[in-house]
Amino acid sequence: MSAIRLLRNGMRFWRAFGTRALLREMQRRLTTPTPPGMGAALSVGEQPPHRSGPASAQQLLSARFAQTLPLGTFVVPRDGRRRISLVTDSINKGSLFGGVGTAMILAALLARQRGARLRVITRTEPAQPSSLDNVLGLYGLSLDEEVEFAFAHVQAPQVSIDVFADELFITTSWWTTASTVRTVAPAKILYVLQEDERMFYPAGDDQLRCLRTLSDERVHVAVNTQGLLEHLIASGLPHLAHRARAFEPAFPSSIFAPRPRAAGEKHRLLFYARPNHLRNLFYFGLEVIDQAVARGIIDTQEWEIHFVGAHVPAVSLCDGTVPVRHEHLSWQQYAELAGTADLALSLMFTPHPSYPPLDMAASGAVVVTNTYGNKRDMARYCANIIAADTQLEAMLDALRRGAALALDSTQREANFASRQLTGDWSTALAGVVQTFGTSSDAWT
Repeated sequence: MSAIRLLRNGMRFWRAFGTRALLREMQRRLTTPTPPGMGAALSVGEQPPHRSGPASAQQLLSARFAQTLPLGTFVVPRDGRRRISLVTDSINKGSLFGGVGTAMILAALLARQRGARLRVITRTEPAQPSSLDNVLGLYGLSLDEEVEFAFAHVQAPQVSIDVFADELFITTSWWTTASTVRTVAPAKILYVLQEDERMFYPAGDDQLRCLRTLSDERVHVAVNTQGLLEHLIASGLPHLAHRARAFEPAFPSSIFAPRPRAAGEKHRLLFYARPNHLRNLFYFGLEVIDQAVARGIIDTQEWEIHFVGAHVPAVSLCDGTVPVRHEHLSWQQYAELAGTADLALSLMFTPHPSYPPLDMAASGAVVVTNTYGNKRDMARYCANIIAADTQLEAMLDALRRGAALALDSTQREANFASRQLTGDWSTALAGVVQTFGTSSDAWT
């Protein structure tokens, strides 16, 4: 077990049962041999053997929902320029794809518009400043002043950070919003919502707490895509019609673009594979690809198959083909790979289109994805995106049509040339920046 994980579990144990119980448990584990195959983690779920009584209800609640404990703050006089603080779990490698990167760009644009300093507050690990520099540099953005960084660990609520009375906060998830709203005026918070986060969970306590946060009419919300905003309003959050502002993501051609391929190379099918992110439907996608090979829709003599994502298992398809796996890619490496794809399969079992289908289309590939609720017409972004219902035969038919379009260079290039994907983040976020970046009146 890593030292970081051991420390994390130790903090949870300490929060639930106190210092004395933690010290006794550490002594016990250091002096008692560990049975083979058993980890040495401190577990909040097990009762400490020497505790005289049960944990309190508040201790159990705090241990279970540590991420929503109040963000520790204390107010100080403002020294000079105003400040905007971005609150997120992490900005380090592995956390920057899609949503977090978008929030960082928005925070930088708002800080620049308001003539404010930017501070990044991370909640699960200290920030690596180079990560922010890399993202902003990648998109040609810069700030006048040096960015501040603060680490307010979710399991160390006794650690407080300074805030100004007029400081504005950008949150990046329901849990960072729930934490921040307990110590910061809700009207000073802009919640960047990039998915129906209720769908992260089965029906239960997590979903309930998420719903409570989404239902908070005091918080401002910036929603990633108009389609997602329409879904949220129609599914029980009508206040977002006047409390939220939608934006469409951007895909600069300096990053997402077709890459040259050597003559005579096989065609390339890229599958966005994340088995530990259930909404990405890894196993359905695997079934689709395996059946496509079995039925000759994808001939592995002509196509090479690549899986890109995280925790991708080694697997062989029905004809013995072993897909090439790509994991732990930097943003630049991911964009390079996307630019080599002819055809992509990328699924998302939620109303949001997700970034990968749009990344791939912006990089010149034909993309097959799925419909969900009001997510139907993906061709409005680019005619090279084909969406189908989540039935095996429907998806196989879409993959068949996608493969044919990928090989029709004339039509594929014409569709790519007429794509409706914004290429500049300043343009994409102009409405949000105009609303929240010009005065403090909007933050009321």
